[in-house]
Amino acid sequence: MVAPERAFEDFTLTAEHEARRVGLFVTCLVDLIRPTVGFAAVKLMEDARCIVDVPRQSCCGQPAFNSGDRTTTREIAAEVIEAFEPFDYVVAPSGSCAGMLKVHYPELFRGDPNWQPRADAFAAKTYELVAFLVDVCGVRRVAARLVATATYHDSCSGLRELGVHDQPRALLRTVEGLRLAEMRDANVCCGFGGTFCVKYPEISNAIVAKKAANVAATGAGLLLAGDLGCLMNMAGKLQREGSAIEVRHVAEVLAGMTQEPAIGLPAVAPPDAAAAPPGKATGARAAGTRPAGARP
Repeated sequence: MVAPERAFEDFTLTAEHEARRVGLFVTCLVDLIRPTVGFAAVKLMEDARCIVDVPRQSCCGQPAFNSGDRTTTREIAAEVIEAFEPFDYVVAPSGSCAGMLKVHYPELFRGDPNWQPRADAFAAKTYELVAFLVDVCGVRRVAARLVATATYHDSCSGLRELGVHDQPRALLRTVEGLRLAEMRDANVCCGFGGTFCVKYPEISNAIVAKKAANVAATGAGLLLAGDLGCLMNMAGKLQREGSAIEVRHVAEVLAGMTQEPAIGLPAVAPPDAAAAPPGKATGARAAGTRPAGARP
């Protein structure tokens, strides 16, 4: 994938930058629900002079881990560790998944003479996307533009397990036209919690209701975060309440990739869709083409 014009400014290119080989851990939700986040992550890292690849991968194992199935989780973790061993860094556009990889993988293999060293080495090179850009690549500014007022939600795992807080705000402040409005209790859970929202839906709904109220109180028209699970949960609540607040992953804004509808909103039909006969595809689908970089 060839990056378009450089999106970053104000950092020095060194031999170390040239040598970085990054394996992107896409995450299940990004792959299945919001692929544009993955494309944005690749663009951001390539613009930071990284060589990015997407090795064959599966889930990080967090659902099994949270359900107490350590045997299945270890099997998944072993596959992930092996797939990403050739890379200098492992980067995920999700604090939750990155936390699983970095914090909990070593716990799974504690005391195992064969796997503990491999899990520890894997964890040491694993980062959440925006923290990687700022803390490892030294990115200080992006060239994106978006005229909007936004508020930012700190996901639990990214904040508490990985220390992701200042990094996204620092880069968002450099987006031309964007104003940040801090919400009350930005660091409080949104109620998603992976399997928590399934096991305890009433409690989850009460938590996200408070979060939605805090978002609305800022007057922002855009809600951002670094975890797609949190974003889907909050977008769903806002839309059920009839709110016009849009919800996006922070990577999409930093990469200047906000052409797609916000999370939870319907895709915009191509201009010629209305004129097409029933059952006849139009545009790119009719031609059998896909966006650059898209999977078959």
